[in-house]
Amino acid sequence: MRDTLYGVALPMLAITAALALFGVFVSLAGADPLQVWTLLFQGAFGDAFAWQNTLQRAAPLMLTALCVAIPAHAGLVIIGAEGALVLGGLACAVSAGYLPLPGNAVGSALACAAGAFAGGLWVALAGWLRQYRGINETISSLLLAYMAIGLFKHLVEGPLRDPASMNKPATRTLPEALHIGGITGSDVHWGLMLGLLACLVLALWLRWTASGFALRVVGGNPRTAALMGLPTARLVVTACAIGGAAAGLAGAVEVAAVHTNANVSLIAFYGYTGILVSFIARHQPLAIIPVAILFGGFGAAGSLLQRRLGLPDASVLVLQGLAFVLILASEALRDLHGPHWRRVCASLTRISGSSAQGKAA
Repeated sequence: MRDTLYGVALPMLAITAALALFGVFVSLAGADPLQVWTLLFQGAFGDAFAWQNTLQRAAPLMLTALCVAIPAHAGLVIIGAEGALVLGGLACAVSAGYLPLPGNAVGSALACAAGAFAGGLWVALAGWLRQYRGINETISSLLLAYMAIGLFKHLVEGPLRDPASMNKPATRTLPEALHIGGITGSDVHWGLMLGLLACLVLALWLRWTASGFALRVVGGNPRTAALMGLPTARLVVTACAIGGAAAGLAGAVEVAAVHTNANVSLIAFYGYTGILVSFIARHQPLAIIPVAILFGGFGAAGSLLQRRLGLPDASVLVLQGLAFVLILASEALRDLHGPHWRRVCASLTRISGSSAQGKAA
C-alpha cells in the first residue's frame, strides 16, 4: 500500500514542482505566472474545443509512450519512438497512396497495419542489437531514430515526393475513402480509440497472460529468467517489436487522420514526449492514458499562451523538460525509500546523537 502511495504521490509532486518552476521561468520573461497557469489549463480543458484539441494530441502520445513502456517491462530503456512514428507514417502513406487498397475501412486498417509493421521492425532492431551484439539499446534506439528521420526526409523530398507538392514536399495524398474520420462528427479522430484500446489490451496482456508474466520476469530478474529457461532473447525482441508497432501505428494514424500524406509536419516530437509520459506513468499502460491526456493538454495550450501573452508556442517544451528532470529525481527518491533509505536515516540519527553527547560532555 505504501509503495502504491509513493508511486502515485511522487509523479504528482514532480508535475506540481515542474509547474512551479515553469512559473518562475515565465516570470523572467515578463509574464504573470498565475495568468500562465490559468491559461495553461484553460487551453487544455477550458471548453469543448480545448478538450477536442487535447484528446487529438493525446492519441499519439498514448501509442508512443507504449513504445517505451513495453520494453521497460523487459528491462530495456528504448527512446526511439520518434523514428518508429515517422517510418510508420511513411509506410501508411506509401501503402495507401501507391498500392491498390480497397477504398473502405478495410483499406484504412491495412494502411495502418503497414505503419505498425514498419515501426515494429525498426524498434525490434534495437532489441536484436542488444541481445545478439551487446549494443546498449538506449544508444542504438536513439541513433536509429535519427537514421529513420533522415531516411524519411530523403524519401519524402526525393523518390516519393508528389510533383504536385510545391513548397512543402510530401507524398501523394491518401484517397479520401482511406481517411480516418472523427468520432461522432467531432474533431477527435478514431486514433484516440486505438490508443485507449492498445493501452487496455497491453495492460491485460502484461497482467494476465503467461507471456506477459515471462516478460516481467525477464525485466525484473534476468538471472531467475535464465534459471527458469525462459527465451529471454525472443521476449526482449518481441517487447521491442510490440512497442515499435504502437509507435508506428501512431504515425500511421497521424497520416490517415490529420495530415493525409507524409510530410515534415509528421515530425512533431510526439515520440520524445512519449518518453516523458511513460516515465511519469511508471511504464504502466493504464496509467499512460491520463498522463497522455494531461500532456496533450499542455501541448494544446501552447498556442493560447502565444496568442494571449506573446510567449513562444514552444515554451511548453520547457515545462515538459522540467517535468522529465523532476520525475527522474523523484524516481531516485523512491529508490531511497526502503532498506537503503532506512540505513541512511539510522546513520544520520547516530551522527546527531553522537554530536549531542559531545556537546553535553
